Amino acid sequence: MGDKTLAKRAANYFIDIVSDTHCIKNRFWGVAELHRAVRKGKVAEVVASLYQRIWGVDLGVPSEGGLKKEHQEIVRRLARIPYLDRSRWMESINRFCRTMKPLLLEEEEEEGSGGDQGQTSPTGDHDFNNYTYEEIDEGMREYATEKMALAEFREMVEDFSEELKQAGYGMEGGMGRGQGTTIDADILFYMKLAENYAIPLRKIPIEEKGALHPHSHAPWEVGSPYQDVDVWTSFGKIMPGITQVWKKREGKGRGKVEGTPDCLIVIDSSGSMINPRKSLSYAVLGAACATNAYLRNGAKVAVYNFSDAPMGGRDLLDYTDNREAIYRVLCRYFGGGTALDMEDLGPLVRDRKNLDLFIITDMKITNLEALIGYLAGLENRVTAVHIGENPYATRFEKAVEKKPNINIFTVKRKEDIPGIILGKIREYFHGAPSDSKGR
Repeated sequence: MGDKTLAKRAANYFIDIVSDTHCIKNRFWGVAELHRAVRKGKVAEVVASLYQRIWGVDLGVPSEGGLKKEHQEIVRRLARIPYLDRSRWMESINRFCRTMKPLLLEEEEEEGSGGDQGQTSPTGDHDFNNYTYEEIDEGMREYATEKMALAEFREMVEDFSEELKQAGYGMEGGMGRGQGTTIDADILFYMKLAENYAIPLRKIPIEEKGALHPHSHAPWEVGSPYQDVDVWTSFGKIMPGITQVWKKREGKGRGKVEGTPDCLIVIDSSGSMINPRKSLSYAVLGAACATNAYLRNGAKVAVYNFSDAPMGGRDLLDYTDNREAIYRVLCRYFGGGTALDMEDLGPLVRDRKNLDLFIITDMKITNLEALIGYLAGLENRVTAVHIGENPYATRFEKAVEKKPNINIFTVKRKEDIPGIILGKIREYFHGAPSDSKGR
């Protein structure tokens, strides 16, 4: 509408009409009594006339014939909006705001520029303080999914940034609940969008260590953990020479249980890839979905974001379960050439027996042969996702087709993302061969 205050007033009226009409449909007639009793300004009178038309109830306001000609046209246009059709709310509120804008401006001019401009709806303002954190979060998720447009989502978040801060809404459920938290709209967009895509994650047998248990005593020293003190042999005293602590050792309860390994995500942000802060990036969305899958299963994720890595075009994040930190590195865009530095991967892979790799790129990598050679020497499960089809991707597929631990998937559209199965490995599952192309 071009004016934030005007847009909020229009949205308030729209929400009122939806909720009031829902009440009337379910025979809560007290709503009609409320609107019959309240004093009405110019806008409220038009809304009441709309109610009379769509509810078929007399609210004591002039019929359409008693309104100004232009107001009659507004009522007729408003009456054609399907207020109770939730699937069309985005379209409906846009139509509603466009129709109401001249009327709201007219009332605003008559009220003058001082003080509160225009009357509020009878039920008051519908700001974020009226909604729970979970309800706001669900609204963000639905908006990101329905629009799938980064620019529009960013504009919406920026428009309501102060209100979101005041409501305590932050990037994550457990953080940002205090006022003043800054929201990165781009990262939030991918967070909310990725939550709608659940991709399966195959678990693996992981060796479980036996539990630690008290085994023998040792003298207590300053700096020793108090929780290890044996109160019975220490006579309830914390004194060197008297106090005893338990020395613990690992039990013999080792065994194989199914678990989720940590994951190293390698993401291409070179110039041939889409800038995730300008348009929807399938690479970032795919990596975000992979991140969610591992974090949901209690694993940690590291990120290697590369462009021309040997020339410094890279960003590394060590293993963490901080989703916002992971998404922040995933959304970084370098936009240069495309080359990996294999020495960067060494510290992230070395000494990790149970580790999955998730690589997402268009495969237009100048040192692709080096990457193929590196992956060929790994026994880790590797999920390789390439964006689109090209000769480089074909070369990669042929080079690793006999490696059962490497599975390749192609993403051409966002709808392809749920088809990715993380850590799909043929030998582990009943020894049955399967199509490693994932298509």
